[in-house]
Amino acid sequence: MAQARGLTPDDVVAALKTYVPTGKYDDYVMFASGGHAGQVLVIGLPSMRLLKVIGVFTPEPWQGYGYGDRHQAVLAAGEGQGKPLRWGDTHHPALSETNGDYDGQFLFINDKANARVAVIDLRDFETKQIVKNPIALNDHGGTFVTPNTEWVIEGGQYAAPLGVGYAALRDYSTAYRGMVTFWKFDRQQGRILPAVLLPSSCRPTGKTCAMPASRSARAGCSATRFNTEMATGGIEEGKPPFEAGASQRDMDYLHVINLRKAAEVVGPEVRRRSRASG
Repeated sequence: MAQARGLTPDDVVAALKTYVPTGKYDDYVMFASGGHAGQVLVIGLPSMRLLKVIGVFTPEPWQGYGYGDRHQAVLAAGEGQGKPLRWGDTHHPALSETNGDYDGQFLFINDKANARVAVIDLRDFETKQIVKNPIALNDHGGTFVTPNTEWVIEGGQYAAPLGVGYAALRDYSTAYRGMVTFWKFDRQQGRILPAVLLPSSCRPTGKTCAMPASRSARAGCSATRFNTEMATGGIEEGKPPFEAGASQRDMDYLHVINLRKAAEVVGPEVRRRSRASG
């Protein structure tokens, strides 16, 4: 068969490495973001078989997601400014953790285009909750978690006026801010507590990824930043395009956030909102 198909020994070895017979389980499961399709792809490894498509931010008519009272309520909870929102750009899924190790209980995924975070319960591989960030317009490295999944970390990619308002680009340095938000996660309920969040703003630079500290240093989080050039585009004025203008320097910033200190600073307000939310 190898001779008939012109396969080399390396081709045969590669095929054997990925082959998983019918009825056998893959060694691993990968959760991959679906990008502008707005869902999560569940892929077996090493077979690379598509095991499931999890509907998240976009209705999936073929599997019934997004229809009926239960799914409609999940999607509606993630709407902003009172407008229907039925599309998303999924990026950077993250598994829940216990003592810094994956525990396979929950999956979190962000909507890069609309600054939202979704919670997927891995007992049935269904989206249970979508929350809209009240102060941000967009995300990037959006859903990293602390070592025991007490907090879900969401970071904005591009600087924007806080509170989803409008500000002219000429006021970029003063009216625009970068953003990192910590959402409180209730493991027993399997839900983010929308009323309990720690927002952190910084200079109007963009963020690429945020990562919590290791299990040996649980008090912090680091976030890479870009656009210290304060570029806003403007090719019609002879300026470089935004992406080129924001990439002129070899190095930008690494922001290190002390989560414990942030909780102390806004703790009274967080506790008040937590009691108000029941």
